[in-house]
Amino acid sequence: MTALTIILSGEKLEAKTLKKMHERIIKNFMDIIILAELRNGPLSGYDVISFIHNKFHLLVSSGTVYSLLYSLERNALIEGTWNERKRVYKLTDKGKKTIETILNANDKINNFMSAPLKVQPAS
Repeated sequence: MTALTIILSGEKLEAKTLKKMHERIIKNFMDIIILAELRNGPLSGYDVISFIHNKFHLLVSSGTVYSLLYSLERNALIEGTWNERKRVYKLTDKGKKTIETILNANDKINNFMSAPLKVQPAS
């Protein structure tokens, strides 16, 4: 029974660790996620929050999303316009080129991300 408890605890620890890593990755790459989703059409801040929640099962604060949207707008990657009572964001030409470059470099990014995690054999 003790061995079973240890195994179950290990699985719980692994699940918790994976959940935290998932959350960390989504938050760290949220700008790229937003740019990629904006290729499908304009989004409001609320739409971004809903998209992140529905796709990644992660609730992000409005402060996190809006500060990121403002940063992307200041860098001329997106453009915000008022549509009735909400601000709607769309990709600029610079934003389109940027996200296409990132997505085309997918293999390089995957290699870059996995390289530090590979275990080196002991000498």
